[in-house]
Amino acid sequence: MAYQPDRSQYPSRRPDGSLDIDLTSGKYLKLWQGPQHPGITGNMSVELTVCGDEVVEGRTHVGYLHRGFEKLMERRTFIQCFPIVCRICVPEPDFNEYCYAAAVEELAGLVIPEKAHWIRTLILEMGRINSYLMYMGGQAGAFGQGVIGQWTTYVRDLMLDRFEELTGARIYHMFILPGGVRDDLPEGFAGRMEETLRELESTMRDVLDVMFHNAVFKKRAVGVGYIDPELVDSYGVTGPTARAAGVAKDVRRDQPYLVYPELDFEPVTGTDSDIYTRADVRRRDLLMSIDLVRQILAKMPDDKGPVMADLPNVLHWKIPRGETYVRGECSRGEYGYYLVTDGSGYPRRVNVRGPSYTHAMALLERLIVNCNISDVAGLMVSLHTYPPEIER
Repeated sequence: MAYQPDRSQYPSRRPDGSLDIDLTSGKYLKLWQGPQHPGITGNMSVELTVCGDEVVEGRTHVGYLHRGFEKLMERRTFIQCFPIVCRICVPEPDFNEYCYAAAVEELAGLVIPEKAHWIRTLILEMGRINSYLMYMGGQAGAFGQGVIGQWTTYVRDLMLDRFEELTGARIYHMFILPGGVRDDLPEGFAGRMEETLRELESTMRDVLDVMFHNAVFKKRAVGVGYIDPELVDSYGVTGPTARAAGVAKDVRRDQPYLVYPELDFEPVTGTDSDIYTRADVRRRDLLMSIDLVRQILAKMPDDKGPVMADLPNVLHWKIPRGETYVRGECSRGEYGYYLVTDGSGYPRRVNVRGPSYTHAMALLERLIVNCNISDVAGLMVSLHTYPPEIER
């Protein structure tokens, strides 16, 4: 006979639809998950109401980090916004650089050199790999497998070596500027990148054996955090979280940009839509990014052509009145910038659309109901959210 849990202690609903939770009754307890930074979800917290060890209600709280990026940009020149945008997503700053630069270029009428498109695509795929490596360690660590985080941090550091060689920086690169990129590839870069990719592939084989073939990880992750495919559109779910539910959303294919039309790839999907499937989709997407980096380096023009368009004096740059929305596919889903200009030297309005807002707020609060306390951290990580995107 199948186990039937006793639901008699769970809250009924009031006439307005809200849960009838009386903390003085002794049936329920209020707990807080976070805020703490060590962990992929960063400085955010979830206010949990539990009955025994099962969550009956969860409310996401943010505001512990940077705030007001969008409003700060309205009081800065177009070039001064770059030290701001890359901080909206610290582990994957390059998508902010690209989306903002592409929006400025469209409104300013700039034509970008072909080689700059190739280098931009290379940087975005390198950033995607780094973001997935950080996620992988966090997902395993949430279920007690700390060694995975040590392995992925090591190979992520090797990729940061390539970023430092290319851009001069390891975290905030500020390499993608309006008009193109700051410089060409260093001599011998492709060979050193190939060495890094081989080390990364070796590590991911170990991760597959130790994490994904691990009975404990499967027991903790399979069937937990299920997302109904019917919720994908209504909740604004994108990226690997949507693709794990069988919905093949990928901006790189659906609304191609940069040189993605020149590359051979298909979005990685799954069907079970649980924590395990989302992790596996990201693992396979990481391997696809490795292949894309190789394709980019093989097809990139090898001439020493221009990588930056001619720009006016950026300290006194006034862009004609207009508005645009530019999107891209980051490691967590659709990332977009809505930019409005009024003919002055400052943005009139900037709105950043990051996947973390919908995933960590409405979606998490729905999925967390009936979740066991011990699975809350793993569920949060499986949605792969970064709080600065929410507090933008």
